[in-house]
Amino acid sequence: MKETRARIAEATARPAARRPRRRPGPAPGRAFVAAVLAAFTLFLALGGAPPRSFQNAPPETRQAERIAPGVERIEIRRGEFGVGLGPDRWVINVLVLDPSRTRLALGRALDKGVGTEATSSIARRRGALAATNGGFFRTEGPYKGEPAGIVLMAGKVLSEPYHRRPGLAVSNKGERTRLAVVDAEVRVEAVVAKGARRRVDGVNRPRLEDELILFTPEFDRTTLTGPGGAEAVIDRGRAVAVIDGKGAAAIPRSGWVLSAHGTAAAWVRAHIKPGTGLKLQTDVRLSPRPAFTPEFVIDGGPRLVRTGRTVAAQPETGRTGFVEGRHPRTAVGVRADGRILLVTVDGRQPERSVGMTIAELASLLLELGAVEAINMDGGGSTTMVAGGRVVNSPSDLTGERAVGDALLVLAR
Repeated sequence: MKETRARIAEATARPAARRPRRRPGPAPGRAFVAAVLAAFTLFLALGGAPPRSFQNAPPETRQAERIAPGVERIEIRRGEFGVGLGPDRWVINVLVLDPSRTRLALGRALDKGVGTEATSSIARRRGALAATNGGFFRTEGPYKGEPAGIVLMAGKVLSEPYHRRPGLAVSNKGERTRLAVVDAEVRVEAVVAKGARRRVDGVNRPRLEDELILFTPEFDRTTLTGPGGAEAVIDRGRAVAVIDGKGAAAIPRSGWVLSAHGTAAAWVRAHIKPGTGLKLQTDVRLSPRPAFTPEFVIDGGPRLVRTGRTVAAQPETGRTGFVEGRHPRTAVGVRADGRILLVTVDGRQPERSVGMTIAELASLLLELGAVEAINMDGGGSTTMVAGGRVVNSPSDLTGERAVGDALLVLAR
């Protein structure tokens, strides 16, 4: 069946030659045509799409395999692979998920808010049927692996938005998994029982000058901060300690830490003492507002497809080379029928696959039937795992890159 689908895709990539007219009557070729049409219909049902142009489309082959109930993988090879190095060749992997038989989970590296781990390792630990790498993350230093954008889990803010990048909201409640691409605005305030309050500048990330940073138990055992500033340790709604100038305060499992520098540290010293009652006030606004309550939101960006149309370059991308250069890419989309698409495009390997620009990636997601889609972290992070193995070709010379988090496909 795989071979049949590949032949159908190759056959439809070029126009048929003009055939001589036949006299009316039984035509021996009709059975063959009917068989081809039936096979092509099956090919489309498994996630295929007709070539963009019968005249100009590059040669293409597709192979499909069933990973598990509700999980199909399609490998698309597009372009001319018969020469050594080619400027226009792509290897694309697509996971097509039945939302009534699968669910998506956010897998954090090492099950913490900091640190890195290979996508395949996260998938194996969590018993995932398949997986791709997830959102952007810090790539060096003691906070390596910390998310570089919005992360919400069960309504709790674990990382604030960054550079106006959107996020992917996911809900597995009810009979099917649902997705939405959203913009996020987050405001967190620390409120002292006596009435003093101060806005929190960031969550579970390095502390900068004059900032107040919130560290939650999901981050790590300690704040990992260096000496200087002041840190208020809050457990069960009350300050149990105010540590001045030492850093790396332990984070209670039933509490949190406010880590402050400069003017923020002066506020902590003035308003928080052991025994002081504190609470957090959090305001999260997602737009457009999804029709469900998200179980989690993970950062990505830019948007690729909105309401069935590709989206032009947006301000949250910021970097021309990132947008217009051809790189390995990872993307997530959803079709009108609710089926979910997890997509990787290999790149930086001219003998195999050159990668895509953001515009090319958006066109690919639209071609695959997405009505909403978002770009995720890419480059050397781009990885797809299916059936217990890495099925794409990560671009780093050292092989699969350790990442901050992964999108996991689990059985319902």
